[in-house]
Amino acid sequence: MPEPLLELRNVSKAFRVGAAFLGPKKWARAVDDVSFQLYERDTLALVGESGCGKTTTGKIAAGLLKPTEGEVLYKGKDIWKMNRHEWREYRRSVQIIHQDPYASLNPMLTIYKSLSAPLFRHKIVETKEEAVDKIAELLEMVGLTPPEDFIWKYPHQLSGGQRQRVVIARAMSVNPKIIVADEPVSMVDVSMRLQILHLMKDLQEKFGVAYIFITHDLATGRYFASDGRTAVMYLGSIVEYGPTNDVILNPQHPYTKALLSAIPEPDPIKTRQKKPMQLRSLDVPSLLNIPSGCKFHPRCPFYKPGLCDAKKPGLIDVGGGHMVACWLYGE
Repeated sequence: MPEPLLELRNVSKAFRVGAAFLGPKKWARAVDDVSFQLYERDTLALVGESGCGKTTTGKIAAGLLKPTEGEVLYKGKDIWKMNRHEWREYRRSVQIIHQDPYASLNPMLTIYKSLSAPLFRHKIVETKEEAVDKIAELLEMVGLTPPEDFIWKYPHQLSGGQRQRVVIARAMSVNPKIIVADEPVSMVDVSMRLQILHLMKDLQEKFGVAYIFITHDLATGRYFASDGRTAVMYLGSIVEYGPTNDVILNPQHPYTKALLSAIPEPDPIKTRQKKPMQLRSLDVPSLLNIPSGCKFHPRCPFYKPGLCDAKKPGLIDVGGGHMVACWLYGE
């Protein structure tokens, strides 16, 4: 195997909750012992319900948050031990697409101002004329044509789909090697989602960019990462990991099975025949009071007393690189 472009090793992130004068410190462990590798032209989908730690993991991978524990390696080197030159290269090589296109563009700046800032910052252009030409090229690349109709506009003059294309253009402006796409189509009209996903895949084909694709929608994750891998997260931990089609078509972890059983079925006959998984509890535990042992055991229908609540399972290979953290496959 080639050396990973980006690697997270046993990464954890805890946030302090509440004010210091209200009593003893309380910590919410948003990410807990997460590890994965990302290679050139690779696609990794991080899926799970809201609050499971997907976005925090993405921000750690992009260098926007420093982990409480563990290492983030870019080309084999810990990013938090890099010198200034190495850090600048890393920050240019790893870009992020935020979830909300209405909040990720400064409403006070024109599209020119938003897109020209990284170009000047990384010395890709030196003059305003060069910046205008480069921005026009970027806008055409993401399907905003003719570019002169968009370059001098403000964000409020664009639709949600157009704003998201501008955000993608900004991420691509510095020729990145990795893009962390945080729910890139969740705030976009359904009619625009497929176009944006196709655009992102086209950019991967043309420029060889790798993606960490964050989504709560298993169908979208499977579509985008069909030739890549999927990691299923629950309460900050990866509970299942492997080739996307294996994870979706042959789920092993009870949580993954529960997620898939909850997906609506468009065929009414299949809907009546479908039996959703009956969980022991519908309540998601608080990050301030994470269950002992397997985090899913209070809700798991396959719960084994004395094992699932006593010891935390590690990821076990069940074949073909398909990993699952569950005592059904362990001791």
